[in-house]
Amino acid sequence: MAAKAGDNPDSLMTLATAFCLRNLRKTMCYQGSRNKLCLRSDIFLPSEICDKLVNTYMELVHTDSNFKSEESFFQLFSDPRSTRLTRVQLRENSVHDRDLEAIRKQDLIELHLTYCNSLSSCSLKTLTCFRETLVSLCLFGCSHIFYRKGGAPLACNEDTDEEEDRTPASRQALETDFNFQGFNRLRLLNLGGLSEEVDAETLLKPLKSLTSLDLSNVQLPGTAFLTQWKDRLASLVLYNVDLSEELVNSVFLRHLDISRESRRSSKFKMTRKILTAIVQRLVNLVSLDISGHIMLDNCTVPHFEEAMGRPSIEPCKSSIYPFQELKRPLQFLGLYDTTLCNVTHIPAYKVTGSKNEDQVLNAIETYTEFRPELAHRAINQLFDIARIQHCSQLLRALQLVIAALKCHKYDKSIQVTGSAALFYLTNTEYRSDQSVRLRREVIQVVLNGMEEYQEVTVQRNCCLTLCNFSIPEELEFQYSRVNQLLLKILEPARQDESIQRIAVHLCNALVCQVDNHHKEAVGKMGFVKCDQVMEFSWSALWNITDETPDNCQMFLNCRGMNLFLDCLQEFPDKQELHRNMPQLLTPQFITVFSNLLDSKADGIEVSYNACGVLSHIMFDGPDVWSMEEPKRDAVMDKMWDAIQSWDVSSRRNINYRSFEPILRLLPQGIAPVSQHWATWALFNLVSVYPSKYCPLLIKEGGISLLEKVLELESSHPETKDMASKVMEQCENFKDDPMETNPGQDVNYGQRG
Repeated sequence: MAAKAGDNPDSLMTLATAFCLRNLRKTMCYQGSRNKLCLRSDIFLPSEICDKLVNTYMELVHTDSNFKSEESFFQLFSDPRSTRLTRVQLRENSVHDRDLEAIRKQDLIELHLTYCNSLSSCSLKTLTCFRETLVSLCLFGCSHIFYRKGGAPLACNEDTDEEEDRTPASRQALETDFNFQGFNRLRLLNLGGLSEEVDAETLLKPLKSLTSLDLSNVQLPGTAFLTQWKDRLASLVLYNVDLSEELVNSVFLRHLDISRESRRSSKFKMTRKILTAIVQRLVNLVSLDISGHIMLDNCTVPHFEEAMGRPSIEPCKSSIYPFQELKRPLQFLGLYDTTLCNVTHIPAYKVTGSKNEDQVLNAIETYTEFRPELAHRAINQLFDIARIQHCSQLLRALQLVIAALKCHKYDKSIQVTGSAALFYLTNTEYRSDQSVRLRREVIQVVLNGMEEYQEVTVQRNCCLTLCNFSIPEELEFQYSRVNQLLLKILEPARQDESIQRIAVHLCNALVCQVDNHHKEAVGKMGFVKCDQVMEFSWSALWNITDETPDNCQMFLNCRGMNLFLDCLQEFPDKQELHRNMPQLLTPQFITVFSNLLDSKADGIEVSYNACGVLSHIMFDGPDVWSMEEPKRDAVMDKMWDAIQSWDVSSRRNINYRSFEPILRLLPQGIAPVSQHWATWALFNLVSVYPSKYCPLLIKEGGISLLEKVLELESSHPETKDMASKVMEQCENFKDDPMETNPGQDVNYGQRG
C-alpha cells in the first residue's frame, strides 16, 4: 500500500534525542545543589550529538507546550572535555546572556542567533571567545545585542541574578567598544536588522575574508564600502536596503538579493539598463532576487511573441529581455511582487511570484525564516488557491505552512493566515492523502496558535480547522490540552458566540465516545460548570455526565438542574433539552421526567431517556422515595405504559460504548419496571444493530445476567420473554455473524 503524504518516520537519532531531552534526569543528568542540572561524570558526547541536543532543545521549547525548559541546560555544555559543540542555532527571547556565557569555552564553527532580543552587549563579549574558530555567524533580529544593560562597556557579571538577566538592554546605552577584530576565519555573516545607530562600515572593516554577507533592513549611508570584498564575496543580501545605481561589481558573486518588501517603499527604481548590467557583470550569478521592485521601462517581449510555444527556461527564449544574455538558466530568481512573474518564459529553475501555485510555494519556502512579512502575503495567496482552486502540491504546502507557524509562533499575521490556510488544506477534499503523522503536526501548530493568541480570528480559524479531524480519535493524543483551550473559549468574559458554539460542538464530540477516565478529567477542568451556548451545551453535558458519577455530582452542586428547569420553561419546544436530561430525585424533577414519558418528540428518544433516568431512580428502592407526590407506583405505571408504546424496531440516535449502566438493572426484583426497561433497551439494540451490540453484550457478560432474569420469580412474563429473545438474537449472531439487517447502514450518531 502506498505511503500517505508526510508518512516518513523519524530517525532513531531524532527519537533518542527527544527522549533524552524529555527525561534528562533519568538519562544524562542528575539534580545537583540548588536544583542545578548537572551532567553525569561518565558522559562524554561528540559534537554531532551535542549539536543535535541543543538545536532540538530549542525547537521543543518553542513548539511543544508540554516541554519544560531548564534554566541550567546550557551549563551541561560548559566543559568541552565532556561535551563538544560546533554548530548551534538559537532563537527567540528564551535565550539569555548567561546561556551563551555557559558555552564560551566551546570551539564553535557556526553560531546562529535569530530574534534573540534578550541578549545584550554581554553576549558580544562572549562572541569574542569564539573568534578563532567561528566561520558562520548570524545575529539576525537581535535588536538589543549592541546595547548595554548598564555598568562598564562589555561588563558582564557572572553572578548576575536571574531578574537582571531577563531585563532587556536599554536602547540608549549603545555599545561602542566591540568590533570583529580577530575573527579571521569568519566567512558568513548575517547582521539583518542591525540598529541604525551602529556604524556597519566600521564594524565590518576588520573582516577581510567574508564570502557571504546579509545586511537586510540595515540603514546604510551608501554601499561603496562593500567593494572591499569584491574579490571574495559570493553572496550578498541587501533586502530593504536603499540602493544606488552603482551596485557591487564582483565577478565572484553567485547570489545577489536586492529585493524589497513592497514596491511602494522603494526610492530606487529598477530599469532595463540596471538589470542588463547585473547580468553582464556578474557572470557567475546563479541566484538573483529583485522582488518588490518597480520596473520603470518595459523589460518584457511583446505578448504575442511570448505566447508562442510552450513555457521554456532557456535564456534565449526569455520573455524578460535582460535575461536573454544569461549563459545558462538561473537556479533561483525572485520576482515576488513584480509584474515580471506573470510572463511565460522565465529562465530559472525556481521562481518566486504570485502567478501560480509553484511560485507561491517557492515564496513561502524562501522567505519564511527571515521575511515573515512576505511569507504572510504568500500564505494568504496559498489560502486562495486552496479555497477557490485546487492545491496540487498538498504535502509541500502543508509542510511549508506548518514550518511557518512553528518559526513565527509570536507573529500574529502569520498565525491568522496560516491557520486559515490549514482549514482548507485539511478538509475532506485532501484528507485521504494525509498521513496520521502529518495531521498530528497540523493539530499541534493549531493548538500552539490557540495558546498564544486569544484574538477572535485566530481562535475561530483554529477551531474550524480542528473540526476537519475525526473527533475524538485524532485529537486524543492532545486530549487534555485541547479541552483546556476550548474551555478557555467558553469563559463568560468571551463574547463571540460563533466561536463558543464551535467550541461547545468540539467539546461535545470530544467527550461523547471516550472512556470515563477522560470524562472525569474534562469535568475536573470545569466543563460541567459551562452553560454558555444552550443547545449544544445540554448535549455536551449529557455526554460528560453519562456513566460518570463525579461529574453528575459536580453538575448538581453547580445548580445544573435549576438551570435545566429554567431552560425547559423558557424553551418548551426544544427537543435538544428534552432529549438530554440529567437526574435528581425531587418532586419537581420527577414530575418533569414523568411528563416527558408521553413525549413523541424525536421519535422515542425523549421518552426513552426520561424512562432511563427514572429506571435508575426506581432501582434505588422505595426507601429513598421520600416525597408524597408523585407516588412511586403511579410513576412506575406510566413507565410501563411508555415502554409498551415504543416500537422495538426503532432506529436510534444513540451510541453505547458499554452496557454497564443497563446491565446493572437486570438481576434485581426491587424495581421490575427498571428491569423491563433495561431488557427492552437491549432487545432493541441487538435487533436493529446486531453486528455492533451483540458482541458488546456477550463481551460484558450480559448473557449470564439475562439468564438470571429468567430465574427470578419477580421478573414479569413480558420481561422474561424479551430476555429470551435477546439471548436468541445473540446466539444466532454467533452462528452467523454476517450482517444482513438494513439497520447496518445507520450512521451511529453521538448521543444527543
